[in-house]
Amino acid sequence: MSESFDCAKCNESLYGRKYIQTDSGPYCVPCYDNTFANTCAECQQLIGHDSRELFYEDRHFHEGCFRCCRCQRSLADEPFTCQDSELLCNDCYCRSRKLEYGGQTWHEHCFLCSGCEQPLGSRSFVPDKGAHYCVPCYENKFAPRCARCSKTLTQGGVTYRDQPWHRECLVCTGCQTPLAGQQFTSRDEDPYCVACFGELFAPKCSSCKRPIVGLGGGKYVSFEDRHWHHNCFSCARCSTSLVGQGFVPDGDQVLCQGCSQAGP
Repeated sequence: MSESFDCAKCNESLYGRKYIQTDSGPYCVPCYDNTFANTCAECQQLIGHDSRELFYEDRHFHEGCFRCCRCQRSLADEPFTCQDSELLCNDCYCRSRKLEYGGQTWHEHCFLCSGCEQPLGSRSFVPDKGAHYCVPCYENKFAPRCARCSKTLTQGGVTYRDQPWHRECLVCTGCQTPLAGQQFTSRDEDPYCVACFGELFAPKCSSCKRPIVGLGGGKYVSFEDRHWHHNCFSCARCSTSLVGQGFVPDGDQVLCQGCSQAGP
């Protein structure tokens, strides 16, 4: 008598029938599917042993049921995204992405820069009177421009002659030294550091020959075409200060009245 060879569940003979061997014994195909097969999350039918099974997280699908819920495109070999438990192909996901701002909801492809009309997406933007601008468009439209290079000032800057400047653009016309935070003056609207202005334009003291720069409250004395620092305006003989005193010119020199009366 031949040894019995039966299905581990229904006990029907497996001789001459297709079966599937498992650790717990052989199963006929119907019993194997009913016992071990997963249920398709889409059609709710069993996924048979001879079907290609796909899964995402804890959900299982027939290959033909693994589709985009919007356009029904197969996702078997396509990139996809899950949104609110729905599987979407990339194209449908991009069309359905939503942004929220100011209590309103926008399709991502509708939330555009008011300047260049490009989608703002996750980029930084600046709201202005109901409009929305990407940072480059906002700066080009509204940000102040440097009086020297005409480029926008995005941060910082200094004011000279009621106009905005980049700190690095406000430099001495003579030596190119940065002037921001420094004492400086101007000539024909061009800025100069104190040193360059003195060398180039200031009158020279007839005594010490150094420039007379009137910045910071500096005082000087003028007589005809000659000039002196206050502390240099003294008698050429006795060195008495002549500031506020009478004096007598003597060639290239000036003398106090006492020395002028004493003779040579």
